[in-house]
Amino acid sequence: MQQSDTLIVGGGIAGLSAAMEAAKHGSVTLLTKGKIGETATEKAQGGIAAAIDEIQDSTEFHFEDTIAAGAGLCDEKAVRILVNEGVQRVKELIEMGARFDRAETEAGGGFALALEGAHKRRRILHAGDATGEEIQRTLGWRVVSDNLAEIRQHTIGIDLILDNGRCIGLKALNIKQNTVEDFLARSVIITTGGLGQTYLYTTNPEVATGDGIAMAYRAGAEVTDMEFVQFHPTSMVQFEELKDIIALPRFLISEAVRGEGATLLNIKGERFMQKYDTQGELAPRDIVSRAIFNEMKQTNANHVFLSLAKLGADRIKKRFPVIYKTCLERGLDITKDNIPVAPAAHYFMGGIRTDVDGKTNIPGLYAAGECASLGVHGANRLASNSLLDGLVFGYRAARAASSIIDYPHLNAGNRASSQGNNLKLSETDIQRFKLIIKSNMWKNVGIERSAATLKQAMKMVNEVAKRFDHMPTTKEEVELRNLALVAGLISRAALDREESRGAHFRLDFPKSDDKNWKRHLVYKGG
Repeated sequence: MQQSDTLIVGGGIAGLSAAMEAAKHGSVTLLTKGKIGETATEKAQGGIAAAIDEIQDSTEFHFEDTIAAGAGLCDEKAVRILVNEGVQRVKELIEMGARFDRAETEAGGGFALALEGAHKRRRILHAGDATGEEIQRTLGWRVVSDNLAEIRQHTIGIDLILDNGRCIGLKALNIKQNTVEDFLARSVIITTGGLGQTYLYTTNPEVATGDGIAMAYRAGAEVTDMEFVQFHPTSMVQFEELKDIIALPRFLISEAVRGEGATLLNIKGERFMQKYDTQGELAPRDIVSRAIFNEMKQTNANHVFLSLAKLGADRIKKRFPVIYKTCLERGLDITKDNIPVAPAAHYFMGGIRTDVDGKTNIPGLYAAGECASLGVHGANRLASNSLLDGLVFGYRAARAASSIIDYPHLNAGNRASSQGNNLKLSETDIQRFKLIIKSNMWKNVGIERSAATLKQAMKMVNEVAKRFDHMPTTKEEVELRNLALVAGLISRAALDREESRGAHFRLDFPKSDDKNWKRHLVYKGG
């Protein structure tokens, strides 16, 4: 059993931001499922949005763009905090040594700010097309070099530990040693990221299985906005997929590529976005994703093309070196070839319900980043606001959590854990059940939904859940248990919301209904 003042579960941007602040107030333990740095943050390409250009931009413009993208469900207080405090947090990143691209036109100059969909100004700081990796490196180096936290790698949470209704820790599996350990703390901050692996096609890393959301819900936490899954319009479809051989992991083609002038073409070579929105390729992500989905149906194809012909070879190689290299390794020279792309699950607007300080309805439990939902993104996240969210609200959650200094009763007596028959599933069964969930969610709870598909999804997920009636003893079992739970919650919320809004589109309710549905759906676990 290990004890600290603050326990942080997850090592992406929100977890590292939280660790830096929490370390000012006491001891910190940080758990990561994989190696330190193996997170969705590391994979983020496009950049981080912040109104640092005080001449051409403003936090008010950033606020307006975020509100507009959120389709009526943003919490204005949370958005104000995001855009205002975000500027200071980003400046601190720069002071720590984050190397964002500079503008060539100014000697010694300012930053090369990019434009992305639904932004009215250039405000995206980037490090080539590996911005998340640069931020992860900067924060991770500071946490490790300054010894701000005891980092336990290859450790996955199983269940939260409760004492008289208060969260005092976590029961976790040491993956390497296959042992269960208790981690106790005065406060627990969940920063485990998203749940893209619930879907067959996703840009998310393998670790994104909704673990923190599932653990919190089992312990009695409230979750909200579970129906709002953002599908990124442009993930690369590989040749094997074109031949319908297998569903391979999708490589993200950043929104910044379209921001620099790339265009979308259907398989007939025709531009089509102007038919769907006057902003064309720079429309909000939900609109672009549905437009691509519709073009694919109309042309009987499983992809469209992204053309970079207008950008020029030198600009492509300099601005998007990772995308250029990765595509080249997969047989495409994007200075000459179009990229076959299609939507894929990318980001989750829903999650553990918190206030603007990361507090949940469970005393002692906080959450921040993609696993949390406080209304900052509404029904559809604005591009490049995700890294800013983790940076700003990870810091705020740690500041609030560190105020807990007088709770002495740390013991592992009462636990929020499941009971069962303790029978292990075979590896074949686990993989089969995961595939059932992923395929079912992609087919029935994807870009377009209806009551019929959602009921089918819930039926399939419930059948998997019924087969899983024991305490998990391996990482794969923990993940399957969590995937089944969050898949069921997404399906339930999508069925309950009888309208279309933001990233949630119902074929049987294709219009938004502000009178009845301009509100958040909340579900309490336990």
